[in-house]
Amino acid sequence: MDHNEYASPLNTRYASAEMRRLWGEQRKFGTWRRLWVALAEAERELGLDITDEQIAEMRAQVDAIDFESARQYERKLRHDVMAHVHTFGDACPSARKIIHWGATSCFVTDNTDLLLMRDALVIVRQRIADALAQLAQFARRHRETACLAFTHFQPAQPTTVGKRACLWAQDLVLDVTEIEHRLARLQARGVKGTTGTQASFLQLFDGDHEKVRELERRVAAKIGFESTFAVTGQTYPRKVDSQVLDALAGIGQSAHKAATDLRLLAGRKEIEEPFETDQIGSSAMAYKRNPMRCERICGLARYLMALPPVASQTAATQWMERTLDDSAARRIVLPEAFLAVDAILILYVNVMSGAVVYPAVIARHLAEELPFMATEGLLMEAVRAGGDRQDLHERIRKHSLAAGEEVKVHGRPNDLVARLQADPAFQSLDLDAMLDPSRYVGRAPRQVDEFLDEIVAPILARLPTGFAPTAEVRV
Repeated sequence: MDHNEYASPLNTRYASAEMRRLWGEQRKFGTWRRLWVALAEAERELGLDITDEQIAEMRAQVDAIDFESARQYERKLRHDVMAHVHTFGDACPSARKIIHWGATSCFVTDNTDLLLMRDALVIVRQRIADALAQLAQFARRHRETACLAFTHFQPAQPTTVGKRACLWAQDLVLDVTEIEHRLARLQARGVKGTTGTQASFLQLFDGDHEKVRELERRVAAKIGFESTFAVTGQTYPRKVDSQVLDALAGIGQSAHKAATDLRLLAGRKEIEEPFETDQIGSSAMAYKRNPMRCERICGLARYLMALPPVASQTAATQWMERTLDDSAARRIVLPEAFLAVDAILILYVNVMSGAVVYPAVIARHLAEELPFMATEGLLMEAVRAGGDRQDLHERIRKHSLAAGEEVKVHGRPNDLVARLQADPAFQSLDLDAMLDPSRYVGRAPRQVDEFLDEIVAPILARLPTGFAPTAEVRV
């Protein structure tokens, strides 16, 4: 690494080696060469004058790329594809004359981008599966841990810690469904020629339309695609990039929401992300345990969620059959979006695998609010015991206001239970039993079981998990 030059933090600090290599130059230009080999093989199979020796020579040089030679050619030619055509030709002298035969630049650039996106989406899907697996374990472990639920960030009815984790998991379920949809819909650009008319290939095959169609089918199969876009201009539809980035940004939304919840809960000292033995929370405040992992998730997600407009604007402004103003933007946003989502999901897995729950604090916070939340049930039971509903309602109202004043004005504990116990109208009730939090969480524990068994388990059964990233968790 040259410390005198800027390098993207996504590449140097956050994303995994797997994702960095996937979008690296070796993989990119090696794929270009594999595409040229696939094209030559298919052309030879369909009768063009290409020899087995030429193809063998090309295949032997696929990964032996002279990047310095390519840079020199590009400096001279001002054309990256032709620079690599010449570099490949230098390494394969007998095959030089048939490399890129009939093709346009987008044959290698666009098909390569589609191949890289497909492989990157597979990694993303694996990362989501790992995050879901960790969330499922966490939710199962805390399926019955009653806690305050919040609406408007104000105490509402109780829920459980496990049920809240299922809300985070539900978002990832939607994300993995969208990623799989995008994977299923990806197609090769194929061999479409300069403006998508396949005119060059029709000329090569002396006007034989069926051979041109078969050429496209064979090339697609050789690079692992079952189908190609039926029609294109010079490029595959740039709308595909927009759809893929939307799906990645959706993961950012999900992770940001979960990480934000965890940051708020850390502030309440109910749940904390992992904190290592020698970790420092603040350079000044030695006692601090900042939720830096979750904060980084939110920061990276904010960046990721800002990228789709670049892709959507590119798709909207492709004049006629294509315009080259897409190139520079796509070189940046496609790799960066995948590196960002990779880093986010690595952090997500890390946080959920070591999240620390503090049941005593959670129980205390719930106990502070539960008397208010239990008053409706107390009213019903007191009426059942023979009391006057309207009189009881007024008593509860006055006791609640007085207890609220104790808490808000005087800063003292909530004494509503003591007030009710001292009121003769409620002395026939077993208030301790009625303030058992499990009475107020509804079906939350069962919902956890049902969601994990019926929704999450089938996803984890068909997707690989335990995909350990080669990336260090850094600030």
